[in-house]
Amino acid sequence: MSDLRYVIVRTYSAGVFAGELESRNGREVVLTNARRLWYWAGAATLSQLAVKGTSKPEQCKFPVAVPRVELLEAIEILDVTPASRQSIEGVPTWQE
Repeated sequence: MSDLRYVIVRTYSAGVFAGELESRNGREVVLTNARRLWYWAGAATLSQLAVKGTSKPEQCKFPVAVPRVELLEAIEILDVTPASRQSIEGVPTWQE
């Protein structure tokens, strides 16, 4: 595991991502080992997901992690607890 902060980033129009915060410059954020949080269940809000994780991982839709993503227009960055990171990373990869 990396020493980088693991965060959830909500963007203006690209959705929500969880990953390691490589850098931030204003509203531009770079994440590594990042998953798009397409749909989550088992947490009422992103805040709860960041603090407690998901209680329903089988119902979440988190696609494969990408090595690096540059996100423009970040509007929220939430620190994720170690237990929540484990929960998010433990969600099976959603794919069609």
